[in-house]
Amino acid sequence: MITTKKMGTFIAIAALLSLTLAGCAKGGNQGDGSTTDGKPSISSAIYDRGSVPPSEGTVEKNRWTKWINENGPVNVTFTAIPRWESGEKYNTLFASKTAPDLIFEYDSGLRDQLYNQKQLMPIDDMIEKYSTDYKQLLEQNPLLKKLAIKSDGKMYEFGHINGLATNHVLYIREDWLKKLNLDVPKTTEDLYRVAKAFTEQDPDGNGKKDTYGYSLSFVTANITDKIFQNVGWVIEDGKLIHDWDRQKAATIFKKRLYDEGLVDKDFLADKNGEKARQDFINGKLGMFGMNNGADAPGLQLLEALRKNDPNAVIRAIPLPKSEFGQFSPAVQNPIQMTAAVNARAKNPEAVMKYVDFLVKKDTQKTLRYGIEGEHWKEAGGCPAVIDKEKNDKELSYNIDYQMLTNKTDFGKCGTFASTLDPSKPLEKEFLGIIDQAKEAYLDPSRPLASIASDEHMPSPPQNIQLIQSNAGQPMGDIINKVVVSGSSYSVDQAMKDIKSVWDKAGGQQVDEWYAKWYDENKDKAFLTPDMYKIEINQ
Repeated sequence: MITTKKMGTFIAIAALLSLTLAGCAKGGNQGDGSTTDGKPSISSAIYDRGSVPPSEGTVEKNRWTKWINENGPVNVTFTAIPRWESGEKYNTLFASKTAPDLIFEYDSGLRDQLYNQKQLMPIDDMIEKYSTDYKQLLEQNPLLKKLAIKSDGKMYEFGHINGLATNHVLYIREDWLKKLNLDVPKTTEDLYRVAKAFTEQDPDGNGKKDTYGYSLSFVTANITDKIFQNVGWVIEDGKLIHDWDRQKAATIFKKRLYDEGLVDKDFLADKNGEKARQDFINGKLGMFGMNNGADAPGLQLLEALRKNDPNAVIRAIPLPKSEFGQFSPAVQNPIQMTAAVNARAKNPEAVMKYVDFLVKKDTQKTLRYGIEGEHWKEAGGCPAVIDKEKNDKELSYNIDYQMLTNKTDFGKCGTFASTLDPSKPLEKEFLGIIDQAKEAYLDPSRPLASIASDEHMPSPPQNIQLIQSNAGQPMGDIINKVVVSGSSYSVDQAMKDIKSVWDKAGGQQVDEWYAKWYDENKDKAFLTPDMYKIEINQ
């Protein structure tokens, strides 16, 4: 889906536009390439989430930075990057010519902007001359190289393989279905009928009309759009077009649920979905969509629900089919680009050697599980935690040192499922739910609704981003208004108003830009069909 979220990235680093530094410029206070103890020195970014216990030090100096420097081929000085303010921090660092040699950043929009401003160094020669491990990784995973190539035909980013895995999950109360003699909804009309029954037929048996069948907040709202493939731009007759019919159909469905009282009337106030989550846990909501639903948060949801109702049973279900087809909700990005090299880095060879060190399986295993015999021991062929409290203190904060770790290297041991104990009834039950989610959402016959994941879409030029930003909020406000306005505001009128906002903002330029991009890049971009070529994360 093409969204406007990358606009924030552009604004955060807009001040850099005036710098237009040449890619070969030198200087600054990043790693100076000097040697210490016979090893060269470099600098590397590291996210700061504020999660390092005081007893462990700081994100820049702790037991894991010490381990890296003691065991790696280079001496690394770490630069803390506030996780949720990384754009602002990089803006300051690049403007002052003190950005680190190795840039770690999840936001593809920010990395694209740095590339456009010539702040990044091509990595083709580095890999060819100095790499062994990462070069082998590229040979084994050609798509990883494909995603690293920018418009000039050169590689600029390092990445890792997550494998294809679930993310958004739509849960339903299976015990309610059985009580009311209903089947899992297979179509949008089925979905409406089940939501109506869950609302009106007292599924919790308390004699009160105090349940809702469905939710329209946060993740569940996003899932609803995916059911109708309401993702903005779709492919028709080999062309990428801005589609309005799917948006209209999704809006009609949402309005129908709202008008008939099948959803919480205050859903617009539930911006992060927490109210819906609590309603589901408390047995007042029949269907609920969540992030990472087949991972730890899903198990926590089941545990909380079961405490309130020992007889509650939930199931992960495929998204119902609409008139536009059957699709899947958001999945985890199977190949993720996470790092780039500062154009001012003085010792590219040392940077490359550090990247090679990070992708070695022994390095990945230590950073993921800790020290054998101290943090883990082998059990059932996988590392098992020795002391959870110790690991929570000493290991849980080091996730961002693993931004080049390939989860597929660990096989089943790299999954959340491998941490569960089948001898515990609730964990055994959740293992079944994990399998349900995989079967429901990782099947190419029910593909992602969007032409590509957001991370793999291009960053448009400034004028296109501004149009999207200017039109996005008022268009969203119109959708919300028509859903809650009853008969006083029709969907037909709302669609006319939305199109008017889009046209007046210059939306035709946006549509033309994306259509042109797709026409020129459809054979080389990483699109939804490519995702299903990636190994499923076991």
